[in-house]
Amino acid sequence: MNGQHNAVYPNTPARLLAEGQPISAAVADQAVEWLTLLMSGATSAQEQLAWQAWRAASPEHERAWRHIEAMTGRLKALPAKSAYQTLSPYARQTTQASRRTLLRSLFWGGLLAGSGLLASRTSTWQEQLAEHRTGTGEQRRVTLSDGTHVTLNTATALDLQFDAQTRLLHLRAGEIMIVTAAAQGLQPVDPRPLEVQTAQGRIRALGTRFSVRQDDGHTQVAVQESAVQIHPTRSDRVQVLLAGQRTGFSRTHIDPLRPLHEADLAWTRGQIIADDMPLGAFIAELDRYRPGVLRCDPHVAGLRLSGVFPVHDSDRILATLPSVLPVQVRTRSRYWVLIEQAG
Repeated sequence: MNGQHNAVYPNTPARLLAEGQPISAAVADQAVEWLTLLMSGATSAQEQLAWQAWRAASPEHERAWRHIEAMTGRLKALPAKSAYQTLSPYARQTTQASRRTLLRSLFWGGLLAGSGLLASRTSTWQEQLAEHRTGTGEQRRVTLSDGTHVTLNTATALDLQFDAQTRLLHLRAGEIMIVTAAAQGLQPVDPRPLEVQTAQGRIRALGTRFSVRQDDGHTQVAVQESAVQIHPTRSDRVQVLLAGQRTGFSRTHIDPLRPLHEADLAWTRGQIIADDMPLGAFIAELDRYRPGVLRCDPHVAGLRLSGVFPVHDSDRILATLPSVLPVQVRTRSRYWVLIEQAG
């Protein structure tokens, strides 16, 4: 990516705005080229540094980047199949050239102009560029500088902020299991507080083993050993969660405490445990570990399912479903699967 692409495309507006201020066609195209490269999933460390340098080179570059970041984040959230196929790295039939073409048309106002969908930013690129991250279906364990073990579940993004006063883990997306140095019996114990920051608030470890999951608008916490302290961003309430307990919280509210269930931590063993689980909920959970689109028809979503299922063999799980439930698996491609009523 040389950052010097200057092509002018037909039928483009004479004046392109980003965040209410004009930007040039050349800068717009540079932003598209950078985004296409980053979406390829094959960027080197040197290219990452070059991209950051390009953003920092001028305020116009930064505005252009924020503009296209907001547009692509919003498009990816739409349910349209065409949007998914264009932006998803798992859509094999989509070439990098066609993805670049769509991004250019987005930038020049063709698809979303005037719709109001471009007003807010997303955390998509914070997740993509996180210090530690896993792909769909991938799990990985890292050991932090203080001896803490962190296991990252599927599609997880984690940033670290360690300084002289605190140890802070920013969970951008996904799910983690934390085993602190204190929980491992390591000596001496680090005196700095260990906290996890999510979009909804903070969780402070009190010498413990616990998991945190970042969902859309909600954080889930489960404590296996010792305790944690939960503090939602927009609430004065502080809740201590003890070993054997779990709960969830938003920015303003903490859910009632519930007992920890074996299924809550089954993912750390590479499993999904279904105990009379609705099929719709089971498919939604399996979808977290499978690239592409996996959906359950509402007509069969209420069927119940029990069993222990390996998350790393979703094809086998799907192939088994018709033998235990009155459903059929319709496969348009490896990356587009629908579970529906048996015909």
